[in-house]
Amino acid sequence: MPTPLRDARPWPGASAVAAALLAVAALALAGCATQATTAAAAATPAAAEQRAPVTLLVSIDGFREDYLRRGVTPTLSQLAAGGVTAVMHPSFPTKTFPNHWTLVTGLRPDRHGIVGNRMESPERKAPFTMATDDPWWWNGATPIWVDAEKAGLRTAVMFWPGANVAIGSMEDAEGRKQVQGTRPSDWMQYHQAITDVQRVNTVLDWLRRPAEIRPRFLTVYFERVDAAGHDHGPDSAQTTQAVAEVDASVRALLAGLKELGQPANLVIVADHGMAATSSERTIALDQLVDPKLYHLVETGTFASIAPQPGMEAQVEKALLVPHAHMQCWRKADIPARFHYGSNPRIPPILCLAEPGWLVQASAPRKPATGGNHGYDHMAVEMNSLFIASGPAFATGRVLPDFDNVQVYPLLRQLIGLPAASGVDGDGAVFRGAFSRR
Repeated sequence: MPTPLRDARPWPGASAVAAALLAVAALALAGCATQATTAAAAATPAAAEQRAPVTLLVSIDGFREDYLRRGVTPTLSQLAAGGVTAVMHPSFPTKTFPNHWTLVTGLRPDRHGIVGNRMESPERKAPFTMATDDPWWWNGATPIWVDAEKAGLRTAVMFWPGANVAIGSMEDAEGRKQVQGTRPSDWMQYHQAITDVQRVNTVLDWLRRPAEIRPRFLTVYFERVDAAGHDHGPDSAQTTQAVAEVDASVRALLAGLKELGQPANLVIVADHGMAATSSERTIALDQLVDPKLYHLVETGTFASIAPQPGMEAQVEKALLVPHAHMQCWRKADIPARFHYGSNPRIPPILCLAEPGWLVQASAPRKPATGGNHGYDHMAVEMNSLFIASGPAFATGRVLPDFDNVQVYPLLRQLIGLPAASGVDGDGAVFRGAFSRR
């Protein structure tokens, strides 16, 4: 049996003891509440740390400027309306590698040396392709992340042509390293299998780091719009879908930045636009001149051609005359507005197609449609996306059209590097683009 209670009345002093116990309990609860508040604050980076803005350069390969008006880009359209936007003209040739290198060096392709997606030189056995990381091809210019790293500003590059190259490194023709070069503190070798979700998450993971190893300048690259444009043409439903998908990736990036409490100045660019092409609009070079008389370095929207030794006169006679939908020049005679033709890596003759046409070695064997770029950099089909948004920028500002060499001075200003001398852009177009807050 349970022991009966002997006295139901409080024992002497019980009230005082109870009061003391209540006081201790209250202090314990207060302590728990304080710990919970502290933990909640620690879980919210914005409450625990006032972060300085980072600069984030976003490349959407092949995003033609007018894609922004297709009604499928709520995120990008909102950033444009609430920030700074403009029509941006790429540099010639309007190809991926030359223009990505221009955006981060401030030099046009003729000066920085990446004059095409494919190049040849007697000084190297292997040609330059979009998989080349031999620094010999890249050392003609210094990208912004090298200057930033040397100034003590940590950088992180989630794909960008040239980011995997040790800039300044010297290697012989056999690839034996002579001098060490500089890369970003963090970088990833490009692989198309790495999804847009993984790319965004990688950038956000870099920004979760402690302040002492957190990057101040970052890039991220998306190629799906360009791929859809090539495969299906710029006016296709597939390209519009790709535009919508990359908009969602930017939305996820913004959401992640907000969750981290990380302010960011975003500079969102494209390297070129896109024009619709068809096998029915092809110029076959072998129908104009005997292929035995020349060597083709690159074909497509333009052809770069090297006559065989002693055959220069015959090739020039066939090509340097009026042609429907194509114009050819000796490299020294390329019109000055292209800012192209002095670099030794450019072959002796350039033949440029009219937008929508292609220059090929021979006529296509089967019908095909799609899209391409590489045309006149002032053609409307080549117009590129530009949006800048963040605490540094004014709101609702539409700038006059500008050349993409202006982006580099802007990036230097955003990350606190001094203005560079000897580059092709001065950043003057952005003088009215900054916030006065």
